[in-house]
This record gives sequence, C-alpha cells and structure tokens, in this order.
Amino acid sequence: MASSTSVVVLDRGNNTTCTINLYGATVVSWRVNNQEQLFVSKQAVFDGRKPIRGGIPVVFPQFGPWNYGPQHGFARILRWKLDNTQERLPSGDIEARFSMVDSEFTRTMWNYAFRLTYRLILREKELHFNIGVYNPSRDITFSFNLLLHTYFKVPDVRRCQINGLHGCMFIDKTRDGTIYQEGRECVTVGEWTDRIYQNTPPELIITNVVSGRKMRIEKYNFPDTVVWNPWIDQSKDIADFGDDEFPNMICVESGHVSSPVVLLPGTAFEASQKLQVLV
Repeated sequence: MASSTSVVVLDRGNNTTCTINLYGATVVSWRVNNQEQLFVSKQAVFDGRKPIRGGIPVVFPQFGPWNYGPQHGFARILRWKLDNTQERLPSGDIEARFSMVDSEFTRTMWNYAFRLTYRLILREKELHFNIGVYNPSRDITFSFNLLLHTYFKVPDVRRCQINGLHGCMFIDKTRDGTIYQEGRECVTVGEWTDRIYQNTPPELIITNVVSGRKMRIEKYNFPDTVVWNPWIDQSKDIADFGDDEFPNMICVESGHVSSPVVLLPGTAFEASQKLQVLV
C-alpha cells in the first residue's frame, strides 16, 4: 500500500488494485485483473473544492439538498485521515482504515460531536466496505443519512439489468417524489432515472458491467438502494460530467436515506457493503 499526500493505493497483486482519494475518502479506482470497475467522469475535478464526480463518494449526514450545507452533506468534501499504514491480512487481502471527526467547520452545518470510521478490504475479486458512525455524546441524540454513492462503469447502460428489486416500493425523484411499486423482474435504465428503492434485499446483481460480467452487491444495515443515471438532458446541466458519458455509468447506491438513522448517546451504527465481480 502506497500513500502520497492525497491518495492511498491498495495493491493485492495480480493487477488488482484500489485507489482512495483522502478528499472525501472517495474510492476513485478499483481494478480487477487490470480492468476498471468504477466510473469517474473525464471532467471530474480533483482540486479539493467540490466532490469528485464518480467512484464511490460517502454521503453523510444528509442525502440530497440540505438547508445547512452542501448537497449530500460534508463527508465527501472534507479530507479524511488514514488511520493505519500498510496492512496485509493473513488471507493476503489488503486493509485500510480511514476516519473523520467533527470540527469547527462541520459544526457550522451540523452541531454534533461524531466519529466516522471507514474500513476497506481489497480481496481478489471483491471490495469490502465497513462504515461506522459513533455518537460520543453523553446526553445528545442525533439523526443522519448515510450512503455509498457507487458509480459502476458499464459498456452500455441500456444493456444493464439490476436483479433483486422486484416488488420493492420506490420514491421516483423524477416524478416529484411519487411512490410506486417495481413490477419488473429486472430493472433496466432507458431514461433519466433517480429512484430510492426501499427495504431492498441484502443482495443485488447487476448484469453487463465491464466485459459483460456481473457485479454482486451484498449489503448490511443499508435498507435503501438508489438507482441513478442522468441521461441526456440532465447530463448537460452537470458541469463536471460529460454530455456523452451517461451510457457508460450506472449508480446503484446502498444507503439509509428514505428514513434517518437515529443514534442515541454513546452508541454506534455500523453498515457494510461488499462488491464482487462474478466470473
């Protein structure tokens, strides 16, 4: 594992690597057999002033617009701390741990003491995320949203299918937040899509990702799954996203966003996600 001023690289060998930008603790690359699994826009900005467009940003403590601070909260626009040096597990897998605590800046938006921890494990064909939110207060309860805003790289989003969402209720943000039930066995994307699927199963599979393979998403304590693609018209309104890039990405995001997590004093909330490339 190498680290520079702003980037941490995990290298498991066999051309399997993961790169994390400490700005937002954003995973900006995950390569399996030297094939990139994540989408990062060609117009993404890495100047430490705005969120990185692509990869896997962390959304906390707010999902969506926020009266008190930037959209999707502050976790993706602040520098995180790398908590450990190189750590190779007995299995040969590589682990890195990151954290963020409250500061004067975060308290201007969200006046609570907190600690966020983020543990990444790079396996041969898997990337594991364990994220924890701790409330160190003795007497103050707070509530928050938490989400991993995962951008998958795909050859053609119109050929992707998401399996596992049949029967789930979803909030359609492209239709003023109307709630529908998913009737399709396989969810496909052929237009501007921005949906919060609720009470989704612990495993989802996306077909036709890189090299026509499948991606398995396993999650714990993340009841919601957001599916997003800006399509043609919305792409033009996003400054750091190319007008022609929408066919090559799909966001399938594990989170706790349709209702907040309520965290009592002295307690912790933990959630996890495992991404696995299926042969």
